[in-house]
Parts: sequence; C-alpha cells; structure tokens
Amino acid sequence: MSAHRSHWRRRAAPAALLALSFLLFTPLAAQAGVCSAPPDLTPRASDWNSWGNGLANTRQAPQGLDSADLASLKLRWAYGLEGAKSVGNPIVQGTLLVIGVDTGKVYALDADTGCEYWNFQAPAGVRVAPALGQVNGEWRVFFGDRRAVVYALDAVSGSERWQRKVEAHASAILTGSPQFIALPGSAVPARLLVPVSSGEEGAAAAPGYACCTFRGSVLSLDAASGEVLWQTYTISEPASATGPTSFGPSGGAIWSAPTVDLANRRVYVTTGDAYSQPAATGTDAVMELDLDTGKIRWSNQGTADDVWTVACVRGGAQDCGPDQDYGSPALLLTIDGAPTLVAGQKSGIVRAFSPLGGSIVWERALVENTEEFGSKLTWGGASDGQRVYFGLGTGGIAAVNLADGALAWFTPLSPSAERARYVGHDGALSVSGDLLFSGGWDGILRALDTQSGAVRWQYDTTTPVDTLNGVPAQGGSLGAAGAIVAGKRLFVPSGYPGVKNGMSGNVLLMFAP
Repeated sequence: MSAHRSHWRRRAAPAALLALSFLLFTPLAAQAGVCSAPPDLTPRASDWNSWGNGLANTRQAPQGLDSADLASLKLRWAYGLEGAKSVGNPIVQGTLLVIGVDTGKVYALDADTGCEYWNFQAPAGVRVAPALGQVNGEWRVFFGDRRAVVYALDAVSGSERWQRKVEAHASAILTGSPQFIALPGSAVPARLLVPVSSGEEGAAAAPGYACCTFRGSVLSLDAASGEVLWQTYTISEPASATGPTSFGPSGGAIWSAPTVDLANRRVYVTTGDAYSQPAATGTDAVMELDLDTGKIRWSNQGTADDVWTVACVRGGAQDCGPDQDYGSPALLLTIDGAPTLVAGQKSGIVRAFSPLGGSIVWERALVENTEEFGSKLTWGGASDGQRVYFGLGTGGIAAVNLADGALAWFTPLSPSAERARYVGHDGALSVSGDLLFSGGWDGILRALDTQSGAVRWQYDTTTPVDTLNGVPAQGGSLGAAGAIVAGKRLFVPSGYPGVKNGMSGNVLLMFAP
C-alpha cells in the first residue's frame, strides 16, 4: 500500500556549517542528495507547521521577511517534484520541510539545504498541507490523500504509524488540511481534526449518474491510533431517493482546514454547495461545532438553494445555482477585544461573524455582482491582526479593515499579454511583516505592501530552473497552494492547472536574503 525510505549518517558540525555557508552564496547547487543527519524538530517561533500556520488559520508569519529584505531576496535552491503537475502547500518545523504532490509522493526535505530526509508514496494524490504534532513523545506528520485516507508517519524516519479511511463514499476525497490539537490532561491528549470533501460534483456530469449522495463531514481522530472519536456531517440526514435516478439532499463538502478555538473548545468549518435538491441549510455555510462531541452549535448559510455540479456547465442540469461555496477556512481574529470569525465566500462577499451564535458583525462585497457564478474568493485570505487580505478570481488583491469591514485598498493585477488567459489570484495568501505574498494564475509571485497595496517585488515561477535533485522542473500557475514564510526563508510551491486549465508545474522554490 505504501513505501518510504529514510537516510541519515552522523556528520560533524563544521561540515554542516560549511555546506550551509556555501549554499547561501550559491544560487543553485548541483545535487542535494540525501541528508546525512536526522531533522531537528525542535519547534521555533518562526515555524510554519500547518496550512494556516496555527489553529486560527491567519496565514501570518510571526518572525519572517519584511520589505527591508527584498533588495537581497534571491532564489537559493529549487527542488524538482518528479512527475507532478500539481503541488501542495509545504510546512516547516525546525529543519524539517514536508510537502505532498498529486502523484501521491510526500517529500521530507531540509528547509535550509534542500537535502532529502525521506519520502513516502501514498496510493493517491496528496493535495493537503500536512500537519505536525507530538504523540507520546514522538513527532508525527499527518496528511490525507484523494482516496479519503489519513496517514500518520514518524516525522524523523517517515515510517508509517497508522492509516485510516475516514469516509466510505466512492467520491470522497481530502482537500482540506488536517489540524493537530494538543489537550494535555485529557483522556485523549492528542487529536486530529479531518475535513472531508468530494469529487461527486464532477461525477454528476456523467450521463445516467444518479445524483447525488455524498455529504461533507469533519472527524476527530485519536492522533495516537487513528481511532475515530466522532464524525459530524454537514447535512444531518442521509440522501434518499427523490426520483427514479435522483437522490438528495447532498453536498456540503468541507474543502479547507478547520479553525479551532481551544480556549472555548470550539471548531469552525466552512462548507460547499449542494449537489442536488433539496438544498440543505448546511451548504454554503459557516458552522460551529463542539470540540469534544462534534455537536453543531450554530450554522450560518451564505447562499440558499445553491445546487450546482459540473453537469451545469455541460448542459445536463436544470435550475443550477451560482456555485458559491466557502472554499477557504474562516480566520479566528480579535476585533475590539472580542473573538471574531472572518470568512470569504466565492460570491465575493467577506463576512465577520460573532462566535456567540454566529450572527454577522459586518459584511463587505469585494465585487460589484455577488449574484453571478462564484470563484471570486476561493482558497484563502490572510490577516496581520489589523486587516484581512483576499485575492480575487477576477484579478487583484483587496485589504479590508477588521474594525468595521471598510475597504482599505484594492490593487488590480493583470497578467502580461502573453498570459492573458491566466487571470486571477485564487491561491492562498500569506502575510509576513509589512509584506503580503500572492501568487497568480499567470505563475507570477508578488509581494505587496500591506499598508498601500503597492507591488514591491515579483518573480516569474514558470522559468525553468536547475534543481538540487537533478529533476527537470519549472513552475506553473499559482492557483491554489500559497507561499509560506519560515524565518527569513520564503518557500513557493508552483504548479496547479486546476479548474481554470492553468499551467502545470513541479517545483518547490526557496528564497532567502
């Protein structure tokens, strides 16, 4: 079912320092090879060890790059991800970097030098960002694949500790990243929260397909064993026949990482559209669940009666909705001293919610027409605590003041004439110091000033590069996974053809001053 390999040999400290010094002054070295010592997993304040860099999903780097670093920011190494067309989000803890790709390969690299600690082959593609957590004194890497299987690996060696199929439905997939949570003193002190999404939106376009029966869900697993503690579906009742070849209600996939308020033992998830009538209220919604039981405490729906599958595009369905999922997580922030959730919907509307009942504090439309087809705000915003930033599928970046939802600035961004068809900034954003990093469908990574929105730096990731491991590689569209910042290092996974038929890519780039 799976395979891994691990390599290390003890080495003298001076040799390591010499190698690192050589790397920092050499844009691209020849062969990375395998690491000669195990990873140092000691947590650092500058780590980025989950999709949103923490349970609040703010995608903020606390001790990262700022505008003073841009003049000397250079490509230090590139790693070729063999056979990949789509690249996931990396994570970093200590010296360990972990990234998965659509071939099912998961790579563990040294974040400084790019040498390989180990790799693991899953039977299906890996789109999620892994999560790191300590279980019984052992650091583990957790991730899921497109068969809806969750894996737990020893972070040092890559050895498999357990795997768990979390949803039996044939179309179930895992696209949202797991969240590891530690609850010292609890009967189950290490837990994993896993969101479940689906490919049934696409399957429904097949002639004669009986649409639809999938329901999105989130599970709590014992991180030590993979045992299921609870599973909560976004639609309470299973689908039943509504006609000779139709079923419902269905849909409500959870495409993104859960957001967690440990202090109040709450979990927040955002859900996708309905696949069939009747459209349940748990679709296109923000939900609060009890961390211990999984009980839904409240749900706030953004778009009612939004029934949509790929059959709507191909002319095989009637009465289609506008496809206005919540594709990205809610951010748990503080506004005027009060905890607040902020979420962007594909309609182009950003909303702030009170966790006390889910009422709307403010909302802001970032596009003129919020009723038309979605894909305005897709894979994730970022926040520095003063503003929240979102990329638009129509092109450009918007900054919204947290205090009142007012638009602080908007920067339109268009591709070059040669790449005119690759419009939009759907990928996840990241904020570090006074910089906001955003990748476009055109393959260009940009750094914007958080105060003004001005573009301060950019890099074309589609340029072919020499790689540390000798694998031919170049980047592609930056339509889903976002850049991350760990200390003074910028890591850029490039390549995502996705729903817009973008440019495939198979490279991980590391920049540093």
